[in-house]
Amino acid sequence: MTASYWLTNVRLETGYQQDEKGVYETKTSLFHLKIADGKIIEKKDASFVIPSGETKVDGKGLLAVPTFKEMHNHLDKTYLSLDWKAPIPAKNLTERLRLEAMELDALAPSTKQRASAMIELLLSQGSTHIRSHVNIDPYIGLKNLEGVKAALENYSDKLTYEIVAFPQHGLLKDNVISLMKDAMRNGADIVGGLDPAGIDRNIEKSLYEVMNLATEFDADVDIHLHDGGHVGYYTVDKLAELVEEAKWHNRAAVSHAFSLGDVPVPQQEEIAEKLSNLGMSIMSTIPINRTLPPIDLLDRKGVNVYLGCDGFYDSWGPFGTGDVLEKVTRYGELYRKSDELSLSQSLKFATGGPTALTKDGKVAWPLAGDEANLVLVNASCTAEAVARTPKREAVIFRGKVVSGQI
Repeated sequence: MTASYWLTNVRLETGYQQDEKGVYETKTSLFHLKIADGKIIEKKDASFVIPSGETKVDGKGLLAVPTFKEMHNHLDKTYLSLDWKAPIPAKNLTERLRLEAMELDALAPSTKQRASAMIELLLSQGSTHIRSHVNIDPYIGLKNLEGVKAALENYSDKLTYEIVAFPQHGLLKDNVISLMKDAMRNGADIVGGLDPAGIDRNIEKSLYEVMNLATEFDADVDIHLHDGGHVGYYTVDKLAELVEEAKWHNRAAVSHAFSLGDVPVPQQEEIAEKLSNLGMSIMSTIPINRTLPPIDLLDRKGVNVYLGCDGFYDSWGPFGTGDVLEKVTRYGELYRKSDELSLSQSLKFATGGPTALTKDGKVAWPLAGDEANLVLVNASCTAEAVARTPKREAVIFRGKVVSGQI
């Protein structure tokens, strides 16, 4: 744990300025935060005189926001730390999976090295929690899991993490279910799945096996769902039915879920209410080339929506920055969230919930007792940070600077 110190002259939000047209400005002030044992134990106005002899670290007037959660990533796939290599073109998903399978064995010895490079990048962009899907399939077995787990364990003093056992080449193929069980016994935390219709060709059986694994290992669920239209919608609806039967409330997520944006609004509202009642989450990467799930509607209905950068610099795509805040910026552009309040409140999609202010402008973070997880940026307020994605000057995890410097 970190020794006690004061993080001085940190800019924090104190409220919204508004008129009859709504919020037009965010009010801020400078504060001193006392940090001990990884937590914020005191919060004082900058006029407070710190007792002599106590350690001080100058925050230089930088704005503090909560650290981010990278909730959809593939640490095992990246080419980071290797020589540049662009993806080989593929005509469809089946061909892409075949090409990936061909190179899995060759990449396996460098999994820990490559994953570590990705972790460093994500940390530098402010993420102190990573949910990584890891291939579990007949071609690679548990090799990727071993490498990713070793890499994450090396960073356990800098972040928290979850590992999803991900049947990238299909859950119902060959001996994958047996491999998934081995993965759950050897470091995976969450049961994954992939396109019950498009890949497994049997929606009910695929989802049943996912939930069977989840209940056997008392694990959460996070399935990839690229299947679109009414087939994808039916898949989410069927998963919700199985979640309810298993009483797996607040323990299941659907990643991508493009299909929820393909159906008419009344159906979107119906499924959103189901997801909300079951505590099911949606994980989005805010792609620019696919229909998005209706994030605004889901959010209004109380569905937790999280963002992630997905895999990047890998056989699937050469693009990416590892910046979850940039994903929020893209969300703002796509949904025209350009006003002060909308920009400010949308930070929750990067942090996994916390924002400095409530919608009503009341201070919600940081408070005495909170974990000392902060990102320091050169911005006047959260709205500016979301709109302009400034450099992360320092990333602090449980009171310790884990990236950048102050």
